[in-house]
Amino acid sequence: MNASTHPIAQPATHAATRRRAGFTLVELLVAISILAILAVLGWRGLDGIVRARIALTEQMAVTRGMQLAFAQMQSDCEHLAGREIIGRRANLLWDDDRLTLVRKVYNENEPSQLAVVSYRVAGGTLVRRESIGTRDLVQLEALWQAMGSDAPSQSAPPVVLQTGVAAMQIQAWQNNAWQNERVPPVEGAQPEDPSGIQVGLTAQGLAAPMVKSFLLGGT
Repeated sequence: MNASTHPIAQPATHAATRRRAGFTLVELLVAISILAILAVLGWRGLDGIVRARIALTEQMAVTRGMQLAFAQMQSDCEHLAGREIIGRRANLLWDDDRLTLVRKVYNENEPSQLAVVSYRVAGGTLVRRESIGTRDLVQLEALWQAMGSDAPSQSAPPVVLQTGVAAMQIQAWQNNAWQNERVPPVEGAQPEDPSGIQVGLTAQGLAAPMVKSFLLGGT
């Protein structure tokens, strides 16, 4: 009797073992849910890293562009034409979003000349214009007036120095203080010309400007 019952009990035991070895539907759903949550969290983290990298790359590109613009401004300011060359004529004018100056131009195997240079921010773009070179002070005055009024003049094509510029702020060092505009001379006294300027460029989307100071005329 014992021998006849063992073959019947063994298959039932193996069937129960096989049923316990698999996952239930609830367990599979829980595992899939956990994996989905981890995937979403991982994607959000990766997306944040990619966005931060893109923003940093754009900011570095803007910074490099402004540094190149500052380098060009520094060159122009160092070659500002002084009173010994142009007398009492205007050689520097500044206000918000505009800088105009007269600089000395040196070309190889040619005598030095004078040119009017203008920096202006319009439509979010910082543009530099430079007139033709001249040794005639009367012609220089005409070029100065044309450049200041944005009228067509004898000048090279405008050069875009930087896009995405919200504003340009300029001050000049005169009478031992930073001035937003030129201080008129005291009657009977020798006018004091600015010895340096400070330029601030504000990129779109940034609250604080990048600021650079320059000496005028290499002084």
